[in-house]
Amino acid sequence: MTSSAFDVDTFLSQPLTARVATHGPTVRPVWFLWEDGAFWVLTGPWARLFDHVRSNPGVALVVDDCDIETGLVQQVIARGDAEFVPFDVPRGRRKLIRYLGADESRWDTRFVRYLYDDPGERGTTWLRLVPDSLTAQDLSYSVTA
Repeated sequence: MTSSAFDVDTFLSQPLTARVATHGPTVRPVWFLWEDGAFWVLTGPWARLFDHVRSNPGVALVVDDCDIETGLVQQVIARGDAEFVPFDVPRGRRKLIRYLGADESRWDTRFVRYLYDDPGERGTTWLRLVPDSLTAQDLSYSVTA
């Protein structure tokens, strides 16, 4: 793991969008949870990501933030073989709260269904990526007036 000048765990705890690249090549924007040294992405048979990873588990994932007003530019790039792990509601709730807030009554019903539908019927699963390599770079610059 390489890092330069910022706390990776703090950066990855923000509600940022990651992009997952699979063989094909394809790239998908995803919401994620960084927990237990792994990226957790909700998926299932309705998504092309599911089929791509099932046929070839090698993925790359990028999370970045760029603010031209402040000059903040940070990125994390992870690579490795993803795996499917059974969906669990507590982790699902933690992931959705970080993007949608704690009040489930304000969530769009599409997101609520992930927590309350039977994952066996719907096929909801986690794609978990424990990175073989993880590179963090702070490419920030000074903004001059």
